[in-house]
Amino acid sequence: MSISKKRLAELAALPDEAIDTADIAEADEAFFRAAKLRPAKAPAGVPSVAVTYARTGQSTRANALGMRPMQERAYERRGEQYLLIKSPPASGKSRALMFIALDKLHNQDIRQAIIVVPEKSIGASFHDEPLTKYGFWADWTVVPKWNLCDAPGADNGGKVNSVGAFLESADKVLVCTHATFRFAVDKFGVEAFDGRLIAVDEFHHVSANPDNKLGQHLGEFIARDKVHIVAMTGSYFRGDAEAVLSPTDEAKFEPVTYTYYEQLNGYEYLKELDIGYYFYSGAYADDIIKVLDPDEKTIVHIPSVNARESTKDKIKEVEHIIESLGEWQGTDPKTGFQLVKTPAGRVLRIADLVDDDAARRDRVSAALKDSAQKNNRDHVDIIIALGMAKEGFDWVWCEHALTVGYRSSLTEIIQIIGRATRDAPGKTRARFTNLIAEPDASPENVNEAVNDTLKAIAASLLMEQVLAPRFEFKPKNSAIGAVEGFSYGEGGYDPAKCNVGFNEGTGQFQIEIKGLVTPKSEEAQRICQQDLNEVIAAFVQDKPAIERGLFDPEVVPAELTQLRLGKIIKDRYPELDEGDQEAVRQHAIAALNLTQMAKKVALGGADGPGEAGPNTAFIDGVRKYAMDVRELDIDLIDSINPFGEAYAILAKTMSEESLKQVQAAISAKRVSMTADEARDLAKRALKFKQERGRLPSITAADAWEKRMAEGVAFLARMKAEAARG
Repeated sequence: MSISKKRLAELAALPDEAIDTADIAEADEAFFRAAKLRPAKAPAGVPSVAVTYARTGQSTRANALGMRPMQERAYERRGEQYLLIKSPPASGKSRALMFIALDKLHNQDIRQAIIVVPEKSIGASFHDEPLTKYGFWADWTVVPKWNLCDAPGADNGGKVNSVGAFLESADKVLVCTHATFRFAVDKFGVEAFDGRLIAVDEFHHVSANPDNKLGQHLGEFIARDKVHIVAMTGSYFRGDAEAVLSPTDEAKFEPVTYTYYEQLNGYEYLKELDIGYYFYSGAYADDIIKVLDPDEKTIVHIPSVNARESTKDKIKEVEHIIESLGEWQGTDPKTGFQLVKTPAGRVLRIADLVDDDAARRDRVSAALKDSAQKNNRDHVDIIIALGMAKEGFDWVWCEHALTVGYRSSLTEIIQIIGRATRDAPGKTRARFTNLIAEPDASPENVNEAVNDTLKAIAASLLMEQVLAPRFEFKPKNSAIGAVEGFSYGEGGYDPAKCNVGFNEGTGQFQIEIKGLVTPKSEEAQRICQQDLNEVIAAFVQDKPAIERGLFDPEVVPAELTQLRLGKIIKDRYPELDEGDQEAVRQHAIAALNLTQMAKKVALGGADGPGEAGPNTAFIDGVRKYAMDVRELDIDLIDSINPFGEAYAILAKTMSEESLKQVQAAISAKRVSMTADEARDLAKRALKFKQERGRLPSITAADAWEKRMAEGVAFLARMKAEAARG
């Protein structure tokens, strides 16, 4: 029997322990959860990304060997000497490695396996596992003395000697930190590891920079070619600061990719993921309660003491957050958690990982890792951290990752978001919020705030691509027709139109675009198939592009989509010829702009986000946009400002005064045209002439044609001035 919405709202206002949901009708569940998870008292700003998923249960379903889909996909490549597993947090990379390592040890003449993790806490992921219990042919066992992450002492010294002793032993598996491994290679040399498997967890810590010792050692191992390497990461961005591997070394790795879409769409419980930014003025500790909902299981990452958002007193910041949540009741003597009674009467259990007292902090940290409490949702409610509780931190109940201040690394942001994307019973929604300071009146602070704002928007745009299904673009060719496994919507495949197909099983779009250039070389094909997010990451982080795209009302979109993105691709892939560079550019801008258009449709148009749609909202958005336009061609895609939808959301989240300050700061730096831009415009003008039989006109009504003509004129003036001396 259905109960009244008024009663459901009353239930939603109660603390969890006071609610018996057994009698809530299934038909009322959506309303109840909406009231529970979105209380009116917590204005959370406008989410810039709101993705819903189908909850098929597929990604958590095991096969006869006890392998989930990602693990099965990786295991199929177990014979590769160099394997790179790119898969989201919580997809089971640790266990996938166990399956692969056991096969290499038993069937591929590998003498020993050395598992290398970035920090000691992650070593717990490789404790013994009874894999035969779930259908595999061997168990995973590590002799306790060889899990050096559990051993006392520093990474150097005795632990390095233990690595040497292991290499001389008959035992099969060793687990240690990146640091211990680096010291061991320095001491024993790369040749001491011949015939062994080296598995590097959280591979994004590696860098091709000569100063990165782990990256240097891996380069030496690859050059010697006498070890097997399995690299694993949930956030592999070569464009994030520095390259992880050199292109020649990376080409030797066989990639196994499992997308965020496949992972989240295949969950059993988690249905919705929101990602957004929220601007505040003054001290963040005064405003944080507006986005920190005590009814959500939350990890709060406060800013570094060197960050603009920090008050420079991290202890007082934590105290202020705790005081904002309610009345302090003391400390739990067993766990060290802070006990705080909310105005609603609920007692929150808060884990403070910022505490400078090492003994107290270690007790709290140990309580969070207590395996006996892993399935206890009520063990802890809020975790406050600074440098901890990021990668490898496993708290399945986390519903909200709240980060104060911008993080300079896209990798770090993805890792933090990953803390909230675990699947757990009753957890239907998760979100990530980036709390950012609005600019104040001083010019230097305005510039810093502008930079932080641009970075937050760039991260948001990139996450939209990471979370979306995969795109495969094809030029319109009626001879190819429908492809098996793809659904083309109502009416099916239409040979007279540009079709949008979607494969639910693989989470992949197949989209026909008129005028699309196809990549010819193997490298260009690989980039278009696997690396479009790398290209998009470079583009959305390009300051001139994002500044003009957001804050220049006179910008011609093609200046960004053709000139700016074209230059980025030429600089990034100089080995490709012009045709392949153009193919990569077109594929990248198609992926970015179709995601933006789909988001606009799914969120209810230009007026901003409405109610979250069904799990097909994004898919329907892509298809609706493609069907609504007269013809989906590359010129149309190039005419879309990639940052237009981001600005619409920004205008709703930032105060009007601050927005004007940001626009003024950007406008003050604007340069009308550079010589390089003029040359690129002249090249585009030449292509225009080849297609239309005339040069672009300086008086054209079309803004892009006029801009190309201005480029030609600018170049002519430069040549005339040079001739005059």
